[in-house]
Amino acid sequence: MFTGIIEELGVMKKINKQGNTLKLTIQGQKILKDVNLGDSIAINGVCLTVTDFTDKLFEVDVMPETFKSTSLSSLKEGSLVNLERAMAANGRFGGHFVTGHVDGVGQIVKKTPKENAIYIEIAVPENFEHWTLLKGSIAIDGTSLTIFGLEDNHVTVSIIPHTAQETVLGMKKAGDIVNIEFDMIAKYLHRFFIKGDTSNQPKKGVTGDFLRENGFM
Repeated sequence: MFTGIIEELGVMKKINKQGNTLKLTIQGQKILKDVNLGDSIAINGVCLTVTDFTDKLFEVDVMPETFKSTSLSSLKEGSLVNLERAMAANGRFGGHFVTGHVDGVGQIVKKTPKENAIYIEIAVPENFEHWTLLKGSIAIDGTSLTIFGLEDNHVTVSIIPHTAQETVLGMKKAGDIVNIEFDMIAKYLHRFFIKGDTSNQPKKGVTGDFLRENGFM
């Protein structure tokens, strides 16, 4: 479990590609202070397992499903990546619930400076539109953000100068691919209340209709 608050930018030092698998060697500093074998680290929002490490580098393996469904396959040696350690149980919770299980990739449509902010419009896969909500949470390359613009399959988020400087989002441009993880609560609600009941039995208790009628959906 992660928060979407990026801890540091890592540097991709080595990429070993074999078929649809990758072994990545990444340089970091802050995240390596208390690292152990088997720890989870989110790399551009993708939860991966530490398989080896030194005081400056760590390695992770990317399996075929992750290779195909995330942007990790497009990384190059020298690329900067967002890094976040799994959330500590005794830590401050500053973002939103992020699992590191990326739902798919989106494409940046445009970036627009707006006073002290940068608006980023992103096209997300059409089959995931139902998981987007105005003022709802979304993780983009692992960064916890809030949707403030929504039209068809396009979402718009805003980042402050600090986020632009401390994450890869500040460096990306129109046309670039980003990893998208939609809000976990939205996904569970859709599964349980919209798709979960396929019987013809009368619905009791909290249902999708109940939530809609009372302004929750």
